[in-house]
Amino acid sequence: MKMANMRSPIIVVVGHSDHGKTTLLDRIRGTTVTKQEPGMLTQHTGASYVPLDVIKKISGNLLDKFKIDLQIPGLLFIDTPGHKAFLGMRKRGGSVSDLSILVVDITEGFQEQTDESLKILKETKTPFIVAATKLDRLRGWYPNQDSSFLDSFARQRDEIKSDAEAAVYKIVSQLSERGFDSERFDRISNFGKQVAVVPLSSSTGEGIPDLLMVLSGLAQQFLKDKLFVSDRAKGTVLEVKEVKGLGLTIDVIIYDGVVRKGDYIVAGGGEPVVTKVKALLEPRKMQDIRTEKQFEPVDEISAAAGVKISAIGLEKVIAGSPIIFVGSESEVEAAKAEVQQFVEEVQFDRNIEGVTLCADTLGSLEAMIKILNDEGIPIKKAEAGAVSKQDVVECQNVKEKSRKAILSFNAPVSLEIEQMGKDSGIKIFYSEIIYRLIEEYKEWVAAEKAADMKRMEGEVTHPCEVKILRGCIFRQSNPAVFGVEVQRGILRPGVTLARDGKTIDRVKGLEKEGKAADEARRGDKVAVSMENATVGRHINEGDVLRAVIPKRDFVILKDIFNRLTEDEKELLRESKLFSLE
Repeated sequence: MKMANMRSPIIVVVGHSDHGKTTLLDRIRGTTVTKQEPGMLTQHTGASYVPLDVIKKISGNLLDKFKIDLQIPGLLFIDTPGHKAFLGMRKRGGSVSDLSILVVDITEGFQEQTDESLKILKETKTPFIVAATKLDRLRGWYPNQDSSFLDSFARQRDEIKSDAEAAVYKIVSQLSERGFDSERFDRISNFGKQVAVVPLSSSTGEGIPDLLMVLSGLAQQFLKDKLFVSDRAKGTVLEVKEVKGLGLTIDVIIYDGVVRKGDYIVAGGGEPVVTKVKALLEPRKMQDIRTEKQFEPVDEISAAAGVKISAIGLEKVIAGSPIIFVGSESEVEAAKAEVQQFVEEVQFDRNIEGVTLCADTLGSLEAMIKILNDEGIPIKKAEAGAVSKQDVVECQNVKEKSRKAILSFNAPVSLEIEQMGKDSGIKIFYSEIIYRLIEEYKEWVAAEKAADMKRMEGEVTHPCEVKILRGCIFRQSNPAVFGVEVQRGILRPGVTLARDGKTIDRVKGLEKEGKAADEARRGDKVAVSMENATVGRHINEGDVLRAVIPKRDFVILKDIFNRLTEDEKELLRESKLFSLE
């Protein structure tokens, strides 16, 4: 029997973009959502409810076999574009989702977005199972429509079983490399410590009974205490969008409490948005909120549920923001304070010499801030929404070149803004994969730093020590031309030489083997010319001369110290002006 006040667990489906997340849910729902998607890839977040009777119908025999008596009312599935919406589904203390399905193509294994999703699951401490999809594409696999994996596997030829085992254990190995102990679901000894891998096919339906059985069993065994509904209704905003006949609406995941028509809405925006529920629109069971056209008006809806809400004044609500529902006006201020506290938790230590962040949702922004903080990258500004002209203008005030950057995670960048950034010398990065975005920025910073180092290395006065060769005075003055041997460091035209700390003159030019030279290094013998020095008065044969290094150059030399030759390092250490501290 279903226990009173117990809500359905929220299951988020994440993984690589074409590994079959929506197709998996389609098979469960018996719908054709995938065929309605542009390019057959999920472009928006979907929510669909699978009631208990459907779960029992699909995996009933397995429930009996494993002696699972389900008490949960059903499962609320959230389908995401990759992992982006999952980032947006946040609440104070972690993720809205109770469990996650990490979808991995059994024929391909881990891909870039798989790793991205896994990192986020790890960061949010969301328990998950792995759906090893496309089982039917294993060479020689004989399909058994809608069968459990265990039954279908038992009917395969021995060599096909071996191939299937190898494919599963490739995923197990990849999970191990990433720090997770896992095993095929029917061989797990401790579900609290091991990740279950469920092989399945969304095309044939094989393994779907096993998946629902494992999900339901895990939720009931490990999450029972977290599934009771409280008095106050809370949720997170998935999308804000215009609907013909309704105006601006919000798609919301309700993860706690009961929402009623006429309740006050307190949602996150620039500041908390307060309005009233005009209409609660529930999608039909087993239908996806993204594509559903026939919504049923209801007077109330209990967690966990995906619901479309119509109300006035929703313009400033931000996707990914928290939403609280209260029954009386006297409760509004407390709700506003709670929503504001959530938004403030997404704040950061502002640094005027930091980068600018833009993201599609508050949750995405929160994830970006955390990653940049972990990387030690300062942040000047962080907001949910498209990259704006103001972002570019404010970026221009940053002095450090490597921080004159805007990092946009799935937030629109118009052609006008892109051009404005180029004209202003502002680097704008955009990606739908958060870790790729950060890596691209870090690679750019490293490349810029290397280029700056190379430029500084060419412009700075390098330490050097030369000895005037005997018998090599070619001209005594106007200009003085004489031969030297470089004993340490690098000698270049333009450097000023001194003897015993007393400045002699600037090197006008170098000549090596009858040709002008740009530099001379240790052991090289070259002719040096000086405009204002006189041999016999200012310098003599056998004199040892050293480069005079301006104080401003010592700062640069410290920055490029590791790139210097051992001779140069030695000369700098001997200088009373130079210190590595």
